[in-house]
Amino acid sequence: MAYFVYILECSDGSFYTGITWDINKRLVEHNNGFSLATKGKLPVKLVHQEKFDDKYQAAKREREIKGWRREKKIKLIASLH
Repeated sequence: MAYFVYILECSDGSFYTGITWDINKRLVEHNNGFSLATKGKLPVKLVHQEKFDDKYQAAKREREIKGWRREKKIKLIASLH
């Protein structure tokens, strides 16, 4: 099973980083208010995703990105799009 690390841009300009096995379903959940972390920041937009074959590696990458400053996240998003 594939896992995805994703970054959302929230309506207030903040970023949210998460992990899921179904990126499309998770995006719908976020935009329908089923995530407490983004509920007050709707709508959200998917701005970055990375695919992993291993849940452990995906979780490791999620923690890495969550530890970054905003500027580094912006550079990651810009460099791949």
